[in-house]
Amino acid sequence: MKKLFSILAVAAIVFVGTFNANAATAQTMPTSSQALVTAATFTIIQDEPAPAAEPEKGFHQELKERFVEGGPGFMGIVLLCLILGLAIAIERIIFLNLSTTNTQKLAQDVEDALNSGGIDAAKEVCRNTKGPVASIYYQGLDRAHEGIDIAEKAVVAYGGVQMGQLEKNVSWISLFIALAPMLGFMGTVIGMIIAFDKIQAAGDMNPSLVAGGIKVALLTTVFGLIVAIILQIFYNYIIAKIDSIVNSMEDASITLIDMLFDYKQKNKI
Repeated sequence: MKKLFSILAVAAIVFVGTFNANAATAQTMPTSSQALVTAATFTIIQDEPAPAAEPEKGFHQELKERFVEGGPGFMGIVLLCLILGLAIAIERIIFLNLSTTNTQKLAQDVEDALNSGGIDAAKEVCRNTKGPVASIYYQGLDRAHEGIDIAEKAVVAYGGVQMGQLEKNVSWISLFIALAPMLGFMGTVIGMIIAFDKIQAAGDMNPSLVAGGIKVALLTTVFGLIVAIILQIFYNYIIAKIDSIVNSMEDASITLIDMLFDYKQKNKI
């Protein structure tokens, strides 16, 4: 009987020890498994190639996409204003640069020819020189035989004609400068109207409904302002160039009248 209790006690001790060992193993196994899974996942993630980054869009690509998003209607009209305005501005710049002459050198050449060969020689110098200043000199010399007063009136009258040629088509540039932002603002108003129409139709203030219309409105305004800024720079340069040539014409006119007066005094004409 004692042996039976002893065997049962030993069996109980062994059972309890085995149970505790299994419980400890069961508690440590999830942590070990989790560590193994985490390590395996990390290894797989490291082995997977990183997704390629999207290439950055160039300025021209971005500009083209924004232009298309703004709509072909108003954006096309704004682009037409830019093209026409630049065409006129480039034509005026070329014309004004060709019309610019060295006024001091021309005056000296005319005076030398006038003193050495008379009025006909001075007219020949003016005929072979380009620009409005040379044309004014020629008109004054051509009327010199009629008197200083008549020559002065001819110079003033022909100076007005030359000024009109310098300012030709410049008003169109100012028109496009004013028209481009107006068209942009009109596109803004229309885009806002479309956005509010969508809100009214849906009966809900959902940002996704009005985002498209507002985006179009802002893009047309931005492009209109950009066109106006570009054309304004060219316009200011052209106006400054015209003012410079006109000042040269006025100085040359005074110089010519003085030369004619001195010539007549020397030759007693």
